[in-house]
Amino acid sequence: MEITASAISLNVDDVTTSAEFVKQHFGFKEEMSAEGFVSLSRPDAGFNLIFLQTGLKSFKPAHLRGHRADGLLVVFVVDDIDREYIRLQSEGVTITTPIETEPWNERFFQVTDPNGVVLQLVQWISEQVSS
Repeated sequence: MEITASAISLNVDDVTTSAEFVKQHFGFKEEMSAEGFVSLSRPDAGFNLIFLQTGLKSFKPAHLRGHRADGLLVVFVVDDIDREYIRLQSEGVTITTPIETEPWNERFFQVTDPNGVVLQLVQWISEQVSS
């Protein structure tokens, strides 16, 4: 098998609001859109981020059509977690989970978009940092 592209599709109530949030705060660009659908990308993300209108008739499997994107994290690994934390705060983004450092040297924080999609930024550190 050869994988030629990757995407994550998330059901949200308001496609435009989620798309604008990641465009404004995370530098994604719109690749394509239609009613109830938008596909976003950025060259370094490694996947397209797709927002689908909850209840979209074409969604498969049909029994999940009305489900929303919850209970999952969209994770971006970054090279300077502290800089991103300060940047997002200065842009008025509410921090859902302040910076923490896990015992396995994962330093992270979380924000939540207007539809409840949790975006987590991570930096892997080589030595323990206090949080």
